[in-house]
Amino acid sequence: MLTALSIRDVVLIERLDLIFGPGLTVLTGETGAGKSILLDSLGLALGARAESGLVRSGVEQASVAAVFAPPPHHPAFALLADQGIEAEDEIVLRRVLTRDGKSRAFANDAPVGAALLRRVGALLVEVQGQHDQMGLADPAGHTALLDAYGVPAPLRETVAVRHRAWRDAARALSDAQAAIEAALRDQDFLRHAVEDLSALAPHPGEEATLAEERQRLQQDEKRAEAFASALSELTPRDRRSGSPAASLRAAGRALQRLIGPDGDGAATPVLALLEQAETALAEAETLLGRLSDGAQADPRLLERTEERLFALRAAARKHGVAVAELPALLAAMRARLAAIETGEAEIAGLRRAAATARAAYATACADLSTVRRDAATRLDRAIARELPPLKLERARFVIDILPLPESDWGAQGADQVRFLIATNPGQEPGPLGRVASGGELSRLLLALKVVLAGSSPVPTMVFDEVDSGIGGATAAAVGDRLARVAEQVQVLLVTHSPQVAARGAAHLRVAKSAGSGRAETSVDPLDGRARREEIARMLAGETVTEAARAAADSLLGAA
Repeated sequence: MLTALSIRDVVLIERLDLIFGPGLTVLTGETGAGKSILLDSLGLALGARAESGLVRSGVEQASVAAVFAPPPHHPAFALLADQGIEAEDEIVLRRVLTRDGKSRAFANDAPVGAALLRRVGALLVEVQGQHDQMGLADPAGHTALLDAYGVPAPLRETVAVRHRAWRDAARALSDAQAAIEAALRDQDFLRHAVEDLSALAPHPGEEATLAEERQRLQQDEKRAEAFASALSELTPRDRRSGSPAASLRAAGRALQRLIGPDGDGAATPVLALLEQAETALAEAETLLGRLSDGAQADPRLLERTEERLFALRAAARKHGVAVAELPALLAAMRARLAAIETGEAEIAGLRRAAATARAAYATACADLSTVRRDAATRLDRAIARELPPLKLERARFVIDILPLPESDWGAQGADQVRFLIATNPGQEPGPLGRVASGGELSRLLLALKVVLAGSSPVPTMVFDEVDSGIGGATAAAVGDRLARVAEQVQVLLVTHSPQVAARGAAHLRVAKSAGSGRAETSVDPLDGRARREEIARMLAGETVTEAARAAADSLLGAA
């Protein structure tokens, strides 16, 4: 339930901290005092649309925090846990709104989006306003209301599970049929592609291996060419051109003529250098010969490697994949061809599985329909008992259950549930929105809430003047039923009816005062004499009489 509400700088409220208990809490006050501000503030904490007009004049931001203590294992705890937010016993929803219309949301001090705040809030609080009863006129929610009243959860879960199984089996059948149809359209292409790729026989990782081998062979070829070229320069085939060694020897012989007893001593060092060069050249020639002999260039192997690599890359380009994906592509194409051959058998099996799943779902739906019809009869009777005290004794509430076409079967079964009403004798029951007036819908909603309160997973309900436009015995009956709802869930009620206000377990008065040149809303808990005066004011108006006080005592005593 809602245990506390803290409001800061929202419209006319500067600072307000409220504590709430179980049962029925009534909020009263004159029109314009600020009761709607309280509901708007709570709505802000529950993820409602943030409007900058809610920020109090003269400040930059407003904030609201709502504290909840749901029962153990409430769905809100699981929802927060799915988002990684810890919540053991208490859930705090907080919203901060700035003057420029921007807002921030928090759940247990963890930043969250407003959408998550709304999802959590919807599990914790149900708000029924003066016009929200029109939601009762929407048939989309009638099935869930009936099921909450009288259909066991395991049966509903069985239907949902079997619907999911049927849907999955039907999808598998549809996918298999589509795959085979596509394969048949591409059969000729697939056969040629499989033949080509099978002949190519690509292997995983082959491209990298071939690329490395190609690079190694190219390097070997370059080395062999370099050694052979260098060696050919030292030992030219054309004898007329001479070799470097022969040139060195010829130069040496020319210098030898200068050396002797009377020779030129300057030629001696040059001759020595020529001899060294000839020796070094001979060693280089010998080493180059060995290196050239040892070089393992294999042009034919390089050619074969490149042909294989280029063939793989051409196939990859043709099929629009990477070379590494060619083996998987070949396997997939072979599987598609095999599926054509074995497809009929597979389709037959999937068709049987889908038929079996549909039959199981249909059986569960039939069981669900039977239980729903029994629950509808009981709900009809229960609501019928609530209508006379609410001045709807001439009304007849009917729950209509019709089979849905198969195209509309879903997780909730194969039924269309509609709530119908006839407000006058002899009138055929019709849709709520077309037959019932706003006031009648409000009271019918209350009758439903009385009957369904025990099955609602929402621990807190807020009613905003659902007793509007009624009085006397009808108002007393409304108050009685609100008190009964409050025995099952926490109820917060904004009311102008003294008969209803007298039934509250707690009473809060909302008042507006003008101090320091600006209006401000305050909320005061009432007890004893103060509560008697408030109810007397609601009865008498501006001037409270002793008769009004006596009537207030009577209402409080009866409550």
